Amino acid sequence: MKYLKIAGFASALVLTVYAARTLPVAAAGDVTGGSAGLKSAGVLAFGPDGTLFVGDSVGGAIAALDTGDRTPSPAAAVDVQSIDEKLAALVGVAPADVIINDVAVNPISKNVYVSAARGRGPDAAPLVVRVDAAGKLTLLPLDNIKHETVSLSDAPVSNTTGRQNPRTQTITDMAFVNGSLMVAGMSNEEWSSALRSIPYPFKTAAKGTQLQIWHSSHGRYETESPVRTFVTYAIDNKEYVLAAYTCTPLVKIPVSDLKAGAQVKGVTIADLGAGNQPLDMVPYKKDGHEFILIANSSFGVVKLHADNLGQLQAD
Repeated sequence: MKYLKIAGFASALVLTVYAARTLPVAAAGDVTGGSAGLKSAGVLAFGPDGTLFVGDSVGGAIAALDTGDRTPSPAAAVDVQSIDEKLAALVGVAPADVIINDVAVNPISKNVYVSAARGRGPDAAPLVVRVDAAGKLTLLPLDNIKHETVSLSDAPVSNTTGRQNPRTQTITDMAFVNGSLMVAGMSNEEWSSALRSIPYPFKTAAKGTQLQIWHSSHGRYETESPVRTFVTYAIDNKEYVLAAYTCTPLVKIPVSDLKAGAQVKGVTIADLGAGNQPLDMVPYKKDGHEFILIANSSFGVVKLHADNLGQLQAD
């Protein structure tokens, strides 16, 4: 399933659930009960059998949660007004003390899951809440839930002296693809921008692939800017990652190049311009042509014509 992440959606959550081009396969991890051990709840992604992956950048880890949410349901629209107020009331704080981080849709039940923080700063508590078609909010019991976790060996060290703490960008986007969880974010390597592929069920997470891109808005090659959102996409019968970065290069990277610890140069095929943050990408086909919708913080939703991506070689 796929959805558009909504910038500034703290006051309202409106999602239309629909089928994406790749559905997760049926498989299950070796889950155990007890606390999931989350220090933060950021990026969300669904995998097999209703498994919810939760990115924990502060903890440098990923948790696979057994939601127990496997009752099939048809596609539906979920409309929740004042979701920040409802979530705040659910956990007993003021709306200003709830920070919503991400949303994802269960491909089986079509329920919506929201990750958030209760409070601000290093003592903020992670929250994951389920929103059903009627708009009812239910907290997942993160202190006692069936789960499986994996630590990222190359997570960046926390550094609060810079403009942005790299630790908080350990995980910027995730997607379950062909039996593995693909994870974008920052690492502690020389080229700190990284893409990791972690087989599921989890065992260990190898070092990520280190990425370099040409950033035309900045006029230089960069290795310290993380991928903000990505999709996997077949171009001329070869699988690629299409990755979007802040202000706003769109880059293609062959999946076959993504090897642990390798340094890979992505090919910049488009640039949406400076002062913009990409939020999500959704591929689709219409009238025999391929398109990709790119949701952005400043430029709204941009439609990219994708029929000839294989011919774009400028970097």
